[in-house]
Amino acid sequence: MNSFGRIFRITIFGESHGKSIGINIDGCPPGIEFSEEDMLNDISRRKSGSKGTTPRKETDQPNIISGVFNGKTTGTPITILFENNNIRSKDYSFVKDIPRPGHADFTAEYKYKGFQDYRGGGHFSGRLTLALVAAGALAKKIISPMNPLATILEVGGFKNIDEGIDYAIRNKDSVGGIVECRVSDMLTGLGEPFFDSLESYIAHLAFSIPAIKGIEFGSGFESAKMFGSEVNDVFIDERGTTKTNNSGGINGGISNGNDLVFRIVVKPTSSITKGQKTFNFKTKRMEELKIKGRHDLCIALRVPPVLEAITAIAIADLMMVNK
Repeated sequence: MNSFGRIFRITIFGESHGKSIGINIDGCPPGIEFSEEDMLNDISRRKSGSKGTTPRKETDQPNIISGVFNGKTTGTPITILFENNNIRSKDYSFVKDIPRPGHADFTAEYKYKGFQDYRGGGHFSGRLTLALVAAGALAKKIISPMNPLATILEVGGFKNIDEGIDYAIRNKDSVGGIVECRVSDMLTGLGEPFFDSLESYIAHLAFSIPAIKGIEFGSGFESAKMFGSEVNDVFIDERGTTKTNNSGGINGGISNGNDLVFRIVVKPTSSITKGQKTFNFKTKRMEELKIKGRHDLCIALRVPPVLEAITAIAIADLMMVNK
C-alpha cells in the first residue's frame, strides 16, 4: 500500500507529472514547532542541478495545508503538498508500447491494467521522494538529539565521485552508488525481536526509495568472511558501549545505544540515452530504444537526504511504539 507506520504514520500520494505530490502524516504529537522553512535545507540538498543530475528543475516549495497552527503541530493529520510545474509529458508517450528496461513501466502496466499514469514514471517516480524528505524533516525534530547523517561512499565503483560521473557522461550511460547512514546519540531499546526489528523497519522504508537494491548493517556482508572472535562487539562500560561496532548498533533487532550504521546500494538509473535492444509490445518485435527526456545519470547523488528522512521516520515511529 502507500502508507507506513503504526503510530507516526505516513501516506504518500501523487504522480511525477500530475498536478502535485505530497504526504500525509498522522500520529504526530502536538506542540512541535514546524513550518515550511524547517524543510527547506533537506529539500535543497535533494534538488537537482549538480553534475550528473537531471536538468528538470522544480521550485519544490512545500505547502502545509493542515495539522499546523500558530507554528506548532496540532496533533491532527498534517498534509504537505508540492506542485509540479516543469513537466514534459510527451517524452514518455512511448512507454505504453515499449516499457523501459529496468524501469517499473512493465510491472505498472500489468498491475494496474493500463490505467496507471505513466508520465515521468508516475507514482513510481523518484520525484515522490521529495515528500519523504518533507516528512523526515518533522521526524528529525521528534527524534532529536538523534541525528541521521548520510554520505556517498562511492559512485560507479569509484571512490572519487567526479570520476564516476565523468565515466557515465563519456559513455552516455548511468552509474549506481553506495550511500552510508549513521545515527549518533541513539536511544537503547528501539525495535522488536522479530518482524519489527530495527533492521527490518529501516529496510522496509529504504526499499521504498526507487532504485535501492541492497542494504547492510554494520559490517554487513563482510561478516561472512570474519570469525566470531572478530565480529563480536565487546562491551567496555555499563552503558553498553562497544569496542567495535560490527553489529551496526543493533542486537536482536533492538538498538544497543551505539551508533546506528548501515549502507544501501543504489542501482544505475534505468533511463539512459545509450541505445538498447528491447521488446516492442505493439509490434511484437525486438527494437532499438534510445530514451529522450531529462534523467539523472546517478540517482545516488540525491539519495542522502532521502535516506536520512526514512531513517528518522522509522526511529520516530518506534519511539512512539515504545511509549
